[in-house]
Amino acid sequence: MKKYLPKSAFGQTILLIGAILLINQFVSYVSVAYYVVKPSYQQINHLLAKQVKSAFITEQLGMKINPKMAAAYYDATGINVFPEELAVRLGVNDAQYYQSLSEEMSELLGGETEVRIAKGKRYLFWIKPPQDKTIWLRIPLAGLDETNFSPLAMYLLIVGALSVTGAWYFARHLNRPLKALQQAAEQVAEGEYPEALTERGASEIVAVTQSFNHMSKNISQLEKDRALLMAGVSHDLRTPLTRIRLATEMMSEDDFFKDGIVNDIDDMNAIIDQFIDYIKVGEDQHFEVTQINQLITETVNSFEPAQHIETDLRSCPPIPAKRVGLKRVLNNMIENAFRYGGGEVTVLSGSDKEWIWFAVEDNGPGVEEEKIEKLMQPFVQGDEARASTGSGLGLAIIKRIVEGHQGLFIIENRAEGGLRALVKLPLITVN
Repeated sequence: MKKYLPKSAFGQTILLIGAILLINQFVSYVSVAYYVVKPSYQQINHLLAKQVKSAFITEQLGMKINPKMAAAYYDATGINVFPEELAVRLGVNDAQYYQSLSEEMSELLGGETEVRIAKGKRYLFWIKPPQDKTIWLRIPLAGLDETNFSPLAMYLLIVGALSVTGAWYFARHLNRPLKALQQAAEQVAEGEYPEALTERGASEIVAVTQSFNHMSKNISQLEKDRALLMAGVSHDLRTPLTRIRLATEMMSEDDFFKDGIVNDIDDMNAIIDQFIDYIKVGEDQHFEVTQINQLITETVNSFEPAQHIETDLRSCPPIPAKRVGLKRVLNNMIENAFRYGGGEVTVLSGSDKEWIWFAVEDNGPGVEEEKIEKLMQPFVQGDEARASTGSGLGLAIIKRIVEGHQGLFIIENRAEGGLRALVKLPLITVN
């Protein structure tokens, strides 16, 4: 049952108010039917019973009803008295039989009575009285019509519609700040920090908004402090590294020792660059219409011809993306495939109804399944999984860029051997 209920606060509010209104409308309808409609029909039955009794006053005086008296009675009251055969010809058998009215009329007239109602321009009550089973009385009620009760149904319908509309507007107004809060939280999760939200709505929502604004401001400041710290550390490290390199270049003895120092300095600079890339990933970049296959082709062509790369690119529609970020993703994926994959690299792409995807496959030894998830965490070095060295930020940078596109980054072992790095980006139509 729970899976059919709305999960959003807006949907649950509408459902609650709608259920309450439905119960209220049902109770109102039953109350009107019991206290208004039912007494009206009871009053009609009493009036009809009196009309029937008045038709047999002459019998109480010792006189039988004859055609002349029936005509006079019709002129005075509008009530017809028909014998059985004539009543059948006039359609008494086509009239609907009402058991509840018949039982109530039987109590009022003191004997078994049959009541039928014919509907047309006006209601015609056919009554077979217990005083004479050979006749039918036809009593027209011009004032009783179904349209007399249609205003009631129309009133209930209009009140219900207005109530639901009001509830919808109220719930929408109440949940609008929550929607804005949700969107802002998603932006913060993607590494973006929106302007402070307007504090509006119920007091509880205002309190939550204030707390969120305070949290967002603190996180933004923390990110800025971290970037500043890393920039300062990087700057302070590069200066002595540069001096060491210059001093090493001036060394004339032991080229092997000198080359080792230079390589270590290059590795340290590369690690510092990775730190900076991880912190600044996605900054100062904007979404632009990007054709994935074109981006893949440009990236593959940037590698040396000796690094042969197979491609299998299928049709992909353009999507909004951070072009520079995705190019960095492709570069890192291809470099990792060459570094660990045995020299054979294939780049693939394609799309379906929900995603655009591209993947890089190699034919290397793969990775143990239990270590795949750890491989994408920051500062987890690759040598733990595939005997590599480095800062352990390459795959973490890829994952962060892809998640900034609301996408998925998946690493999996191929059944035929090797590793497959897959990026899936949501298919967003470009107008």
